[in-house]
Amino acid sequence: MKYELENIMEPNLFRDTFSYDRIPAVTLKGKVIKPSVPKNIWITDTTFRDGQQARPPYSIDEVVQIFKFMNRIGGKRGLVRQSEFFLYGEMDRKAVEACKALGYEFPEITAWIRAVPKDFELVKSMGLKETGILTSCSDYHIFLKLKKNRRQALDSYKEIVGTALANGIVPRCHLEDITRADIYGFVIPMINEIVEMCEGGNIKVKFRLCDTMGYGLPYAGTELPRSIPLMINTILKNTDIKSEQLEWHGHNDFHRVLANAVCAWLHGCSAANGTFLGFGERTGNPPLEALVFEWMGITGIHEGIDPTVVTEMAEFFSRKIGHVIPPNFPFVGADFNTTRAGIHADGLTKSEEIYNIFDTNLWLNRPCKVAITNNSGLAGIAYWIHTNLSEKGSDIRKDNPALISMKNWIDEQYRGGRSTNISDDEMMELARKLLPELF
Repeated sequence: MKYELENIMEPNLFRDTFSYDRIPAVTLKGKVIKPSVPKNIWITDTTFRDGQQARPPYSIDEVVQIFKFMNRIGGKRGLVRQSEFFLYGEMDRKAVEACKALGYEFPEITAWIRAVPKDFELVKSMGLKETGILTSCSDYHIFLKLKKNRRQALDSYKEIVGTALANGIVPRCHLEDITRADIYGFVIPMINEIVEMCEGGNIKVKFRLCDTMGYGLPYAGTELPRSIPLMINTILKNTDIKSEQLEWHGHNDFHRVLANAVCAWLHGCSAANGTFLGFGERTGNPPLEALVFEWMGITGIHEGIDPTVVTEMAEFFSRKIGHVIPPNFPFVGADFNTTRAGIHADGLTKSEEIYNIFDTNLWLNRPCKVAITNNSGLAGIAYWIHTNLSEKGSDIRKDNPALISMKNWIDEQYRGGRSTNISDDEMMELARKLLPELF
């Protein structure tokens, strides 16, 4: 069925779902879509575009180092395929030139612009092969922000897309606010009209599906426009777009950002867009480091990429940039694979697999740890000895009298009102005193 653009006079704001004075409704009356993972899936990056809308600008040296991390994580596979940049400021353009000078194939440097001709001139001047173009698709944006109707908005988008095609530059249309858009009445006709412009040429337009407000839902049976499975399935069935021309870009307003990105992969979208540490407008984007491990899980491929770079990246953000990473943040937080519970430490002593998510030492260069508190018990103290001292320490059992003395000292600390962890330095001093044979 061919869907024509519905050039309505009043905006369709889906008030049954988005009433504004209530939490957006989750309805489960939609079609259940089976997963259909594309043959190839990959990661794209927006650390230097959306990510920089959420923090102070990076210096040029910081941009270059972060760009190097992306290249190293992706390795020969080029898992992080593209990274997009602002071009508006002189520092932005210098950062692009510095990264281009590295000569990497991946990530490819792309731009982001508004759908206006003067912005496109910046892309030409930088010699880039692809640019994102802001093409808002919900009536919230078309009617309430742009003050246009649907036909006027689409015609303005087509004009800048045509300019990109005429200059041999790949246009990537950013379908802003797609999870509040009329999929059949605007999005499908828009995609088809723009694809038609590309017929006969050697450039294939791309479309970024932007869940700008985090309204997207990964659940089976949800309805349009919020349903990610149904949205991607509908686009693929009703346009000539292929999976490799689709990219998902989400926000974390409802704590679903990673699940939504993975859902997009599973239902036919080849690219998932993220940022280091999830930096992004308001609540942020999918953490790039999390996408790496989701990709490994989905594809089963471990060769040719280097996730240990994630740990180096986290240390760089902490020590060089001064960003405080929450200790419990997955993969990169100081305590993400640290236990304080004695029963967990007892399990770790018997087999690390019981309480560690995977071999974090192998894939992140982060051995499993315990933090000593009043909840650690003898098992926690024993595990600390095993992992922090010499090979001789592995022979120490939790019924060792020295460990009992250590526990008594620790318990006394907390009876006296202590509320912080026992530091590694304090534990080392205790061990020197009570287990001198290990030194």
